[in-house]
Amino acid sequence: MRLQSYPTLSVVLSCTFPLMPASLAHLHTNNCSSIFAHPPMLIQTQINPTLKIPSFSRKPIQTHTLKDICLRGNLKEAFQSLPVSSNDHPDETYAPVLELCAQKKALSQGLQIHALMIKSCSVSESVFLATKLVFMYGKCGSVRNAEKVFDQMGQRSIFTWNAMIGAYVSNGKPFEVLQTYKEMRVLGVSLDAYSFPSLLKASGLLKNLYLGSEIHGLAVKFGYDSTVCVVNSLVAMYAKCDDLFGARRLFGRIDQKDDVVSWNSIISAYSSNGRSMEALELFREMQKAGLDSNTYTVVACLQACEDYSFRKLGKEIHAAVLKSAQLLDAYVAGALVAMYVRCCKMSEAVRTFNKLEEKDKVAWNSVLTGFIQNGMCSEALHFFHDFQNAGEKPDQVTVISILVACGRLGYLLNGMELHAYAIKNGFDLDLQVGNTLIDMYAKCSCVNYMGYAFNRMPDKDLISWTTVIAGYAQNSYALKAFELFRELQLIDIDVDPMMIGSILLACSELACVPQVKEIHGYIMRRGLSDVVLRNMIVDVYGECGHIDYAVQTFESIQFKDVVSWTSMISAYVHNGLANEALELFHILNKTNIHPDSIALKSALSAASSLSALKYGKEIHGFVIRQNFSEGSIASSLVDMYSRCGMVENAHTIFKSIQSKDLVLWTSMINAYGMHGHGKVAIDLFNKMKENLTPDHVAFLSVLYACSHSGLTAEGRQFFEIMKYEYQLEPWPEHYACLVDLLGRANCLEEAYEFVKSMQMAPTAEIWCALLRACQVHSNQELGEIAVQKLLELGSTNPGHYVLVSNVFAAKGRCKDAEKIRSRMKERGLKKSPGCSWIEVGNRIHTFIARDKSHPECHHITKKLDQITEKVEKEGGYIAQTKFVLHNVEENEKVKMLYGHSERLAIAYGLLKTAEQTPIRVTKNLRVCGDCHTFCKLVSKLLGRELVVRDANRFHHFEDGVCSCGDFW
Repeated sequence: MRLQSYPTLSVVLSCTFPLMPASLAHLHTNNCSSIFAHPPMLIQTQINPTLKIPSFSRKPIQTHTLKDICLRGNLKEAFQSLPVSSNDHPDETYAPVLELCAQKKALSQGLQIHALMIKSCSVSESVFLATKLVFMYGKCGSVRNAEKVFDQMGQRSIFTWNAMIGAYVSNGKPFEVLQTYKEMRVLGVSLDAYSFPSLLKASGLLKNLYLGSEIHGLAVKFGYDSTVCVVNSLVAMYAKCDDLFGARRLFGRIDQKDDVVSWNSIISAYSSNGRSMEALELFREMQKAGLDSNTYTVVACLQACEDYSFRKLGKEIHAAVLKSAQLLDAYVAGALVAMYVRCCKMSEAVRTFNKLEEKDKVAWNSVLTGFIQNGMCSEALHFFHDFQNAGEKPDQVTVISILVACGRLGYLLNGMELHAYAIKNGFDLDLQVGNTLIDMYAKCSCVNYMGYAFNRMPDKDLISWTTVIAGYAQNSYALKAFELFRELQLIDIDVDPMMIGSILLACSELACVPQVKEIHGYIMRRGLSDVVLRNMIVDVYGECGHIDYAVQTFESIQFKDVVSWTSMISAYVHNGLANEALELFHILNKTNIHPDSIALKSALSAASSLSALKYGKEIHGFVIRQNFSEGSIASSLVDMYSRCGMVENAHTIFKSIQSKDLVLWTSMINAYGMHGHGKVAIDLFNKMKENLTPDHVAFLSVLYACSHSGLTAEGRQFFEIMKYEYQLEPWPEHYACLVDLLGRANCLEEAYEFVKSMQMAPTAEIWCALLRACQVHSNQELGEIAVQKLLELGSTNPGHYVLVSNVFAAKGRCKDAEKIRSRMKERGLKKSPGCSWIEVGNRIHTFIARDKSHPECHHITKKLDQITEKVEKEGGYIAQTKFVLHNVEENEKVKMLYGHSERLAIAYGLLKTAEQTPIRVTKNLRVCGDCHTFCKLVSKLLGRELVVRDANRFHHFEDGVCSCGDFW
């Protein structure tokens, strides 16, 4: 019994076998199509190589009979010994040779014997020989030929019917068995003991317990229910139909359990149904009964060792096999390899494989599949090279395994080579191969070939449709995914939750809420709404910005799992509701559900966006207490500490991780750049390059670091290195960053020429960076060009229009500024109001400009007035009203400056925090020049360190100096 069966291929063979008498050679080469009266039959065989036997001269008749020669299994000698004429005793002549062809699965030779029989005798007149032909064709996998011989027979015996049923069963055609069985019943053909095993096996293949029970009843009626082979088949049938109770009850009724086959049947029944412990207990009972195991027993027990927990038992069985040499054959060796694969012991599997004297394709494929199942894709490819060097030819199973490896590794060219091989050998039309090709191309982001592979498939199942829809969705071809989903709904295939998940992913890509609602309704109507899909719906509503729907769906989930909570927390974070995310995370900690790494990352992201250091430290403490690996969320911790102004803590986390990946290095480089430590960031980047290859994001981080620290030459150099040394095509963000860097350095002409030389069309962010630099350095000519280009793009970002309006207002062009504001209103765009927040105690306190909503606003205003008076008297502070671009009176401008949100937050911090502790404030917009001056004076005159994070970077104010060097 092999562990795995493999679909075979049919290839057309030429009818040239030289071992026939010369007088019959013309018959074989010219009259193959006349074997049957039916339409010409393609002479086909399996891909198993035919016996390539050279021509032999006719030899004198041997002393051994033809039957003796066939019993020895020598097909070549049997053909040489065939008499020229067999009219006298055709049954005795051809029957043993046909049996030998069946045993050897030698279809080509069997066809030649058939042709010789037609020439020398009447096949249709001999029921015996015709039955042998049906049997031979069935064993050789040529069901079509078996059917033609069967249909031409004028008379049939029960042996003929059994041969035909056996041919169907052995070739995986249980429905045809059922039809033949019905025909037998109609014609009144009596069944014998050998009919039942095939009929019962077909019932098992169909999982048709009703049919199996009917045949069981017939076996009882005809008195065969106590025949060993029938009982064993009944046990196997009930097991295949998932009725282990019936199988065990039937086995228990056997009085004399002295037949090893019966034990093998029940052990295999439990083993194949995943009842491993019961299977192994039955094996121990068998040993106690004093019966000797055979190879089938060993294989069944090895199959029961289904996972890593059975590794010890598997080794014990292996040891027993080694002690008993007669049990170690090719089947057992293959089962041992497969057992070690399932137990994740690939080194043992390979060691066992290497000791095999004869390595068949099943063994090769078992090891190959094992590498894939254990995530060892590179090792699988190396093993495949050994497979090829051994002269083996890949079959469908081999092709599927290597395609999976290529997909997971992203090896597109290797996958395409295999695709070409599959087309050449006709494998690509196989359903499983086709599905795997689709998946490989999807993982390699090659959607054109993925679509080609899908369209070429003659038959498609649910997996085919699900895989191709998922491939389009995952590769940002959402509309194509929807198109195929609509097409699928027109054919009779039921949609499953996995496909719905892919469509929801496409909805997320399109951010199309009506589509999400439609799919949501479809799920509810079809009753597919399990917790997994509801979690996905929460996630997609969050991605599409409809947080209310996400909340409703989340609250409707009765039994929430960790993914439910994580999806909702992530939805809050995605929609800028960090406070709500942290509150929900706090509620989660009070349940019996423990947050996973994704929930922790989302919570850390919320703490980062709020610069909520206390919350971030609490989450870090939770990570340590729950024994989470800090390495798995190290980059999130580094990002949290850096965004909370604690770059030293971020570096401590960074240093503590032994194996640093590219994401962690990039996070630390970004942290230093954000805090104005440009040279440190560059040193870290250069150190990273020694072991890792930087990607687009890593280069973007180091460019931002150069920009925030005014390192113009270094920024130019890194841009060139990225483009020419690493062959990375710059993103629009890289161009915008370099334009910003050049603009800050007052290299405006160079920045403009750089924009004009871009390979792609400049984006709104690039023109915005140039316009901002022109505003700072009062370059009206270039500024006007940037304004026109920015307006032509029709941006949907309100910040771009605000910048243009401010530029016009600063030049006194109030009417133009008003037109820009009107255009914003027409497009439904609103400027984000200036907002600052500070963490005090266990709360995040939020302020907007001239805010009066805070419960302690009176105390805050009073404190701010005191601070302002102090910096005016002792620091010489004078409000710079040029930063107020509203058309109001001068004293009103001063009041507006005094009421900026960051000043309110600083005043509250001075009221509520202990002396000598830093005051940490976060603002959603860029700090204006007047507030920047105010903060420097506060840090000097009040002796408090101020850490202000604005939309661009961090400002560390200490003793009257800012870390940005007034360059922001």
